[in-house]
Amino acid sequence: MKKYIFIIFYLSIAVSTLSLSARDDNSDSVRDFISEQMPLSVRVNHADTLGKIGLPHPYSVPCVQGMFQDMFYWDTYFTNLGLISIGDTVQAKNNVDNILYVINILGYMPNATDRGMFNRSQPPYASMMVADIYDITHDREWLGRALPVLEKEYDFWMTKRITPNGLNRHGNSATDKELSDFYGYMTTRFPHLKWEIPDSERIRQGSHFLSEAESGWDFTPRFDFRCEDFNPVDLNSNLYIYEKNFERFYKELGLKDSKKWTKTADKRAKLMRKLMKNPADGLYYDYDFINGRLSSVYSSSVFNLMWAGLLTGSEAKAVMNNLNRLEMACGIVACEPTDRNYTYQWDAPNAWASFNVMAIMALDRYGYKDDARRIAEKYVRSIDSIYQSTGNLWEKFNGITGSIDVNSEYEMPPFMGWTAGAYMYSSDYIRNNQ
Repeated sequence: MKKYIFIIFYLSIAVSTLSLSARDDNSDSVRDFISEQMPLSVRVNHADTLGKIGLPHPYSVPCVQGMFQDMFYWDTYFTNLGLISIGDTVQAKNNVDNILYVINILGYMPNATDRGMFNRSQPPYASMMVADIYDITHDREWLGRALPVLEKEYDFWMTKRITPNGLNRHGNSATDKELSDFYGYMTTRFPHLKWEIPDSERIRQGSHFLSEAESGWDFTPRFDFRCEDFNPVDLNSNLYIYEKNFERFYKELGLKDSKKWTKTADKRAKLMRKLMKNPADGLYYDYDFINGRLSSVYSSSVFNLMWAGLLTGSEAKAVMNNLNRLEMACGIVACEPTDRNYTYQWDAPNAWASFNVMAIMALDRYGYKDDARRIAEKYVRSIDSIYQSTGNLWEKFNGITGSIDVNSEYEMPPFMGWTAGAYMYSSDYIRNNQ
């Protein structure tokens, strides 16, 4: 199998070099397209309705038209990178203020502002968004208002999504009917699922599926269709960032007890090292706490670890030594390519904006700037090529061929959102690291 992976890797490099080498001058046209289109993905809805929650400020949605016309949680972090890049800090701050508003009401930020998605959250990024805005505005009064809201969200994760070992998992608050219905929906995305099964089994499996939707990686081989049984690497890395940000925010605001957050973060890091690190290869994997074993799937969630600053220098080097398991000719793929029983959209060959940005940020943090730049160039060249051939940006792309020949569980929509944000961030990174 490893021989197969390396053949794909090197053949795809050759194909990519030939097909993308002439397209280095297209970045400006894509940046112009994004600058024109991003304002068109802003919506206003102040009033609560049966279907949606009203928001106090204009908010960004992933698509200019068609699918995904709500504000989505973790998408917004990456969308904001694009808004900040084009100088629209006002809208980036609007997005953060909207998220803080919802958290203050509900105690968490749901998957999206559509009420049908209130039964789960998404990967927590509100703290990182607050940090990004604060780094621009240096508004301590605003930070002081945001802090207790972030702590409220953190409490949600530490009470509603905690496991006996002290690490966190994904979950949901759906009713039995919602879970049964969601299982029925999943049979349209995975035709191998049996329709005629006992109600109790539909509910049990539906709960795992809905919790996987909360992970943002819906759906992936990482969790073997048992998402609630796992402590995910990326979720716990993000909560570590929350704890480190609380330490920083407390100091910025002159509050006492910042050291408690230092201790909390250190405790999480030790637990993750104990439970998630494979001593055989020095790498981290999602931990199946029900069966007491590591997942066999190596995924791009490892970049959240580096982004968070959780790894030692030797652990980061282990990730670098295994970079070719995830880095393909045209970008970072979701999971290491291998044979699967089923086809997932959060798996190779698919590449998504989120973890391509994570990889750039992660490698840069540990001083691997040449590698970070290389990945940024692959991402930019792929999107340039796709834009030239289709006239648009898309939700995901093929990290091996650099095309939109992807594995989808639904019809892939044209996309602004995090694709645009990742593109702007990546092209900025290239320009700033010549």
